[in-house]
Amino acid sequence: MEMPGFWDDPDKSQAMMAELKKLKESMDGYEKLSTYIRDAEEFIELAEEEGDASMTTEVEDLLDRYDALYDEILMATLLSGPYDKDNAILSLHAGAGGTESCDWASMLLRMYTRWAERHGYTVETLDYLDGDEAGVKSVTIQINGTNAYGYLKSEHGVHRLVRISPFNAAGKRQTSFVSCEVMPDIEDNIDIVIDEKDLRIDTYRSSGAGGQHINKTSSAIRITHLPTNIVVQCQNERSQHQNKDKAMQMLKAKLYLLEQEKQAETRDGIRGEKVDNGWGSQIRSYVLQPYTMVKDTRTAKEVANSASVLDGNIDPFISEYLKWLSNGGKSADAEA
Repeated sequence: MEMPGFWDDPDKSQAMMAELKKLKESMDGYEKLSTYIRDAEEFIELAEEEGDASMTTEVEDLLDRYDALYDEILMATLLSGPYDKDNAILSLHAGAGGTESCDWASMLLRMYTRWAERHGYTVETLDYLDGDEAGVKSVTIQINGTNAYGYLKSEHGVHRLVRISPFNAAGKRQTSFVSCEVMPDIEDNIDIVIDEKDLRIDTYRSSGAGGQHINKTSSAIRITHLPTNIVVQCQNERSQHQNKDKAMQMLKAKLYLLEQEKQAETRDGIRGEKVDNGWGSQIRSYVLQPYTMVKDTRTAKEVANSASVLDGNIDPFISEYLKWLSNGGKSADAEA
């Protein structure tokens, strides 16, 4: 017998399926935790019976997996924002430093792509602009997966790199900056009226990797909202019409969040504070020379293995940020 009405509403059925998927993922996580503990106990009992100390390695491996999954589930419990469950739209813009900063932007792009892959998320490139000599001048990607925005909102701000520049023949240390903006991909229809007179719509040829239409037709779209000077761009779709639809969706999301911020009389919530892309405004510093260290200036979290961080292992910073946020922007040490 069919259920009348409910499944005829695509929005309701899609929301229900998404909620069921989220609940199933939560249950699967708890079941895995139980399995790790049960298997570890069995290995310990077997090792004691047979006097085989070599099984210690298997037990340690299971406990490491348990700790990693426990931390992941704990992070998910800290996601309470209205858009935390949504996909994330992440934009990188090279700042002070020229070619060096463009190269730094490409390193960050790889870092976030690797992080997404590790978590089973998919990545779409919405807009891409090559650097003049190397790297990326600006790029916008969409990271698709449950809670992608909730995790990646920690990355909003300016990222600072200190290293010996590969573009400097003198081998001097160089400091570079890249700004990162993270927005939720709000899939719901947002009731926002936009006056066409307030828009400037430009078309241009797409750049970067893509299908046969790339660089052959002016299908990419740039929309500027004149009253707020908000700019959105999209070039990944196959037609100008599709790019415009996606860009308008992004614009509506930004205008909606901007209004929410105004009502809350703060810019520290959904999007984070608007900061300059340069000295004194960084949220995180990545030092590669003369020592290696990555430090978050908000939470004071430090990781010595910078290579691992740049390979996508940013969960320690995400976890610490979510704890810091739930504590009102104070570290546990400061609270104590």
